[in-house]
Amino acid sequence: MSNFCERLKELRLNKNITQEQLGLFTKMSCPSIKSYECGYRKPGLDALIALADYFNVSLDDLVGRNTPQN
Repeated sequence: MSNFCERLKELRLNKNITQEQLGLFTKMSCPSIKSYECGYRKPGLDALIALADYFNVSLDDLVGRNTPQN
């Protein structure tokens, strides 16, 4: 899930917010956000949904999954 780590940090930095601010907005702790970005922990489904909703992206986009083009 290393793509997720990179993608989460990229989305956060694009919004110009801190890990603490993201935690407040998504009702997660700052250490949780940090551990996701560093790859120490993998988020559960509820956390993934909260992050995707906050950034207004799909779960595929959030986890760095490329969808095939037809």
